[in-house]
Amino acid sequence: MSSDTKSQDECLSEPEPPRARAAELERALADREQALAALRESEKRFELAIRGTSDGLWEWTVATGNVWWSPGLRELIGYSDDDLPATYESWESLLHPDDRETVLEAVNPHIEKGQTYRIEYRLRTKTDGYRWFQARGAVATDESGKPVRTAGSIRDINEQKMAEEALRESEEKYRSLFESSRDSCFILSVSEEDGARLVDCNESALPLFGCTERHQILGKSPEEFSPLRQPDGKPSAEKARQVTMAAMAGNPQLFEWEHHRLDGTPFFVEVTMGRIDFKGQALIQGVARDITERKRAEEEKLALQRQLLHAQKLESLGVLAGGIAHDFNNMLMAILGNAGLALDKLSPMSPARGNLEEIEKASKRAAELATQMLAYSGKGRFVVEPIDAGELVEEMAHLLEVSISKKTMLKYNLAQSLPTFDGDATQIRQVVMNFVINASEAIGDKSGGIALSTGAIDCDRAYLDDVNEVLRASLDESLREGVYTYLEVADTGCGMDAETIEKVFDPFFTTKFAGRGLGMSAVLGIVRGHKGAIKIDSEVGKGTTFKVLFPATEPAENGFAVQRKAEGEGKDWRGSGTVLIADDEETVRAVSKQMLERMGFGVLTAQDGREALKVLGEHAGEIVCVLLDLTMPHMDGEEAFREMRRLHPGIVVILCSGYNEQDATERFAGKGLAGFIQKPYRSDGLRAKLREVLGS
Repeated sequence: MSSDTKSQDECLSEPEPPRARAAELERALADREQALAALRESEKRFELAIRGTSDGLWEWTVATGNVWWSPGLRELIGYSDDDLPATYESWESLLHPDDRETVLEAVNPHIEKGQTYRIEYRLRTKTDGYRWFQARGAVATDESGKPVRTAGSIRDINEQKMAEEALRESEEKYRSLFESSRDSCFILSVSEEDGARLVDCNESALPLFGCTERHQILGKSPEEFSPLRQPDGKPSAEKARQVTMAAMAGNPQLFEWEHHRLDGTPFFVEVTMGRIDFKGQALIQGVARDITERKRAEEEKLALQRQLLHAQKLESLGVLAGGIAHDFNNMLMAILGNAGLALDKLSPMSPARGNLEEIEKASKRAAELATQMLAYSGKGRFVVEPIDAGELVEEMAHLLEVSISKKTMLKYNLAQSLPTFDGDATQIRQVVMNFVINASEAIGDKSGGIALSTGAIDCDRAYLDDVNEVLRASLDESLREGVYTYLEVADTGCGMDAETIEKVFDPFFTTKFAGRGLGMSAVLGIVRGHKGAIKIDSEVGKGTTFKVLFPATEPAENGFAVQRKAEGEGKDWRGSGTVLIADDEETVRAVSKQMLERMGFGVLTAQDGREALKVLGEHAGEIVCVLLDLTMPHMDGEEAFREMRRLHPGIVVILCSGYNEQDATERFAGKGLAGFIQKPYRSDGLRAKLREVLGS
């Protein structure tokens, strides 16, 4: 080896100079300080993170069993180091008994196999009892994969769990109410593409949709299994779509629909629909209530209201007709009376006699119209007698046969030995004539038949309640049960629909091109006045049957209500003494005075009840009778009569009125009224009444 090479090797093996080794040491120290600074910074960040989080942190060293709990964890459970040591056993002792097994089944695999876990359980806190927590854990292993340390966090989720529990209970309650409701509950999902689809319903809704099982309808459109119908009966799928889309849009809907059950019977429902948001999905919740009974009750109520309104209309018109007839009769009293007096004075050859006779005829026709108006008002019973319905019809046979079309055959079915009923024969004939003529007109120019029948029937409450509602509603009291005599007129004519039947008793109502008179309205008043009933059966195109029932005769409670027809009038009878006329109509006083004077009476007059009492007091010894008007100013006839009877108990008083006898005298029953005369009266009628009251 050369000397140069030796010198080089020797140089390489020599120790480093002290300066180089010092520099290396400084660098190492600097690196260590930098690492320590980074560690301190990391620890600060970790400490800051621990203080800043609301979670509690923990760490467990498997080999030593040491456990570390963060201050946050201590704060969550409320235990200090002195209260509860940081050990695995301490943590396990805080577990809720019901959660222990579940928690350990999750934690043990975590420790043994290094699995992460996430679990919820209850821990017993120091101040609040058991609370819900959510724990997460992760495992650190050595080079061989053996767990050496596990760490994790714990978070208080008690409020969240309580909210979830409340929601669960609410959903259970909702489901319970949903399922147990007697109303039909359903839920729809709605989209522009698929429209409305049923996603849920309760048992009560199945009949609504015409099904027996939910699976038959879930996912289907409501129109597929129960076509919606509007209350007028017309299908309306478009209307259903509109109200459904309006309820997705957040506008609550309330409407009525008609549905059909499995057997096809219709029923009405009231539907309420509104939007609900469930787990991010907009749904429609609906409730359908069967309102068939309510609709029926409403219809019955409306029908009753219509009946009552109609009855009130008839009653109002009756009051009007009665008032007009009363005033009309007072005016006719003057016309008929003066015409009669003039005729008595005229020579049979006088050219004016014909004019007066025409005036008298026209006045009589006007009086007949007033009679019809009183009949319509239900106050038309004038002369009452026992009536045999069969005999009455037989007496009318010829008149009826000439009053109907020649193409119409009139058939009689008249029962024998019928119980009689109290009534005015003239008015009952008017009833029969109206029915027969109407029947003939209903048949028209075609061939047809009219059957006129009489009989008797024992009517119970159910039968009487089935009679014509308009008449029954217009009566002051319900019809009594018992035996009724009936007159029935049946035809094969055109018949009537329900609307026509409802109007048939309206004044001046007619189905003919031209009609006049009170007609069936007068019939209604007559039957009402006789406490009877009318039963109507009619079918369009097949004919009509009118059955009129009159209560069989009973003992009368009011002597004036059953007065019989007077016998001969005694045309040559004359009286004596003085008659007092008390009437507020001057024309009535004047014409009555002339009539009485021609009969041989002296006459005094008074224009109201007060004046009549004064005149009676001044001439009590010479007055043999008082003609007393019912309606007068200052003191009416009823009050004046009461004072007359109190001051002069034996005075003879005849009541005069434009109203009928029954209505005018019912307040005088049993009080000593001598008699009644209906205005307008003529001389012969007044003579007959005075002869009846004063005797021969």
